[in-house]
Amino acid sequence: MSFEFPRTHLIAIALICLGLWAFGFSDFEEPAEPGTTHAGVTPLPVNDLQSFESTTPAHPVATTPAVIQPVINAQAIEHTVQRGESLAVVFQKLGFSAPELHAMATSQPHGARLKNILPGKTIRFTLDGDGALSKMSYEPSALEVLEFQREKDGYTGKLTQRQPDINRVYRTGRINQSLFVSAQRSGLSDALIMRLAQIFQWDIDFALDLRRGDEFSVILEELYIDGRFIGHRDILAAEFVNQGEVFRAVRFEPGDSGEGGYYTPTGKSLRKAFLRAPLEFSRISSNFDLRRVHPLFNRLRPHRGIDYAAPTGTPIRAAGSGRVQIAGKTAANGNYIVLQHSADYQTKYLHLSRFAKGLRAGSKVRQGELIGYVGQTGWATGPHLHYEFLVNGAHQNPRTVKLPNDSPISGKQLVAYREYAKPLLFQLDAYRQGPQIAAVN
Repeated sequence: MSFEFPRTHLIAIALICLGLWAFGFSDFEEPAEPGTTHAGVTPLPVNDLQSFESTTPAHPVATTPAVIQPVINAQAIEHTVQRGESLAVVFQKLGFSAPELHAMATSQPHGARLKNILPGKTIRFTLDGDGALSKMSYEPSALEVLEFQREKDGYTGKLTQRQPDINRVYRTGRINQSLFVSAQRSGLSDALIMRLAQIFQWDIDFALDLRRGDEFSVILEELYIDGRFIGHRDILAAEFVNQGEVFRAVRFEPGDSGEGGYYTPTGKSLRKAFLRAPLEFSRISSNFDLRRVHPLFNRLRPHRGIDYAAPTGTPIRAAGSGRVQIAGKTAANGNYIVLQHSADYQTKYLHLSRFAKGLRAGSKVRQGELIGYVGQTGWATGPHLHYEFLVNGAHQNPRTVKLPNDSPISGKQLVAYREYAKPLLFQLDAYRQGPQIAAVN
């Protein structure tokens, strides 16, 4: 018995098959170009493009276009240097080869600077389309960029010096507790506070002379890279009011030496032949007193110097340039040093814990050079430095003795200095009663 399928059923089945065939094609999409997003599809990160394979189902139809492979773009990797990491360790972590490291580190003339990379710095690596290292950049400082580009025969290094934006500012403060606390509240770093003290160290003993209500003002330049603060240049001008006495200084480079110094408004050098004190930020435990009662022997015994109380190991600086006459030890003085500065001047340093390395009788020293460390050797009741200042063999009070000045500016340089200093001194006057921070551009 034969069976004949109705024509209408055949037409319906054909239409269903056609619909299924069309539905399959409507669900097909060509792979998106890297970086674009289709609805309902999460884009892959750039670093995963190499392992990306299209999951779009292929259709067995002759007219189906070939699947477009994704474009593999150059990749960038950033690595922040950790404490204890060398560049070799970084290369190993990121899977770069030792020959690449050797070629980069031995390239001339900048490869040697990769020997000591600093913690916290960022190294940027650029990979080519095959995933091979093609470029590396590293910033040794905020103003330097080192780039190493792969060439046929290795790597070529290039050093770029970045030019910072400069903003000149004015800052001022009043001492209520200490110089450090007051200066920090005014926005000065510890390094700038030390620099401020060094500028006036020949006129002000910062261990004893400071008083509550003393004031200071500075004009300096702040440096910025891409809007980010990176540091300061040296102080351009400064003022310190100590116990009502006003001291002013302007930085100037006379001649073509490139060595700047600080000068008074009239052109006299603030630098003197001797420092007012051989220690920074200590305290005086015993003053110059020819009628002092000795604490150990309880009898009247002249104190021909100043005792600076400070922790053992505090650095001691030469008050002036000269030659070491004595670097020895006695029962009373402990470890002590005598410096001869000229036929007229001599300074002595007693009770040291130890001498600076290499210091011996006959050694030459320069003003401010390290000569030893505070201790408690000899007849001493606590760690301190006993400091004496002699003129023509006679003891003088180191705090009050008149110190000879360095050479002043003269001639044409004095004219140039006055023209340069005038606007800075005017700004110190104009902003003295101004805001805590004021731009002076």
